[in-house]
Amino acid sequence: MLTPQQAAFLKEELMSASNPLFIHDDDPDGLCSYLLLYRQRKEGKGAILNSAPKLDERFLRKVEEVSPDKIFVLDIPIVEQEFIDKANRPIFWLDHHQPLERTKIHYFNPRIQNPDAYYPTTAMAYQVTQNPEDMWIAMVGCLADWYLPNFVDQFKEKYPELLLETGDLTKLVYHQPIGQLVKLFFFILKGPTAEVRKSIKILTRIQSPYEITKQQTAQGKFLWKRFQQINKHYEVLIKEAKKQVNKSSILLFFYLDNQWSFTPNLANELTSLYPTKVVIIGRKKSGSVKCSIRAQFPILGALEKALVGIEGYGGGHNNACGAVIKEEDWERFFENFKREIKPLEEKENTK
Repeated sequence: MLTPQQAAFLKEELMSASNPLFIHDDDPDGLCSYLLLYRQRKEGKGAILNSAPKLDERFLRKVEEVSPDKIFVLDIPIVEQEFIDKANRPIFWLDHHQPLERTKIHYFNPRIQNPDAYYPTTAMAYQVTQNPEDMWIAMVGCLADWYLPNFVDQFKEKYPELLLETGDLTKLVYHQPIGQLVKLFFFILKGPTAEVRKSIKILTRIQSPYEITKQQTAQGKFLWKRFQQINKHYEVLIKEAKKQVNKSSILLFFYLDNQWSFTPNLANELTSLYPTKVVIIGRKKSGSVKCSIRAQFPILGALEKALVGIEGYGGGHNNACGAVIKEEDWERFFENFKREIKPLEEKENTK
């Protein structure tokens, strides 16, 4: 959470920028953070960082192309010092992953003060803008990152058709109409680059979520149609994944779809359906296994220990992690992980 002083400082910097560059993660939290800030300032350019979880020198070409006066980095876990030094512009970094030590940058991360804090970047961006007309975007970004914001009652009053009743996160995301919008924000970031860019551009102009959910405008119809087309592929995979459920405490599902990546979406939904299981969704590509791991108890420590001596990397939040493992090391990693989570499962079962 930002302090009132931090939120005021960021808003002043945002509104005084003549040509800001917004670099954001390729998930709804990153996208919604960008939309909130851009729609407030209505100037500048947005750019998705989808090549890696870190912002490094490779992105300097984009900086030179846009020639911004300020850079806002949103929901990016790692910003390399070399990028900061060579960008040579004021940089404002809003993030909620593991804090890092950096210099010559304005860094806002709730975990600096409280290591256990969980407050997505979207929530911080909404603290900055506080535009009631964009509350629906803020709600989507928060729910997509599994966070229930403090304005849920206001949202229910403003958009009663999207939130019929309040409840826990699982009910909101998977059993309320707002959940369709959350899913849509995930899925429109997939597919051909030109279509992704067109979708994001449309979202900078949409005035009401009902333009999308009720297809009230041509722009809303475009977004809804894209979502429906992509969702067909997802529904096939979720059906296949459910067939893998057995007595094991781990639900492991691999898929080979080369066009669409639904790894975190499958992991999240399956965890809500099977809360007692550790869910691992893997996708093999280019000699590596990219996987999402979810559980109803902390697993980050187990993942970090399981990666020791393994060619790969991973990290994330306590209950939701991601990893990329070389295919030849997968079996060894999986055995390590099973060993590390066993005492955690036993502890959870005794509660």
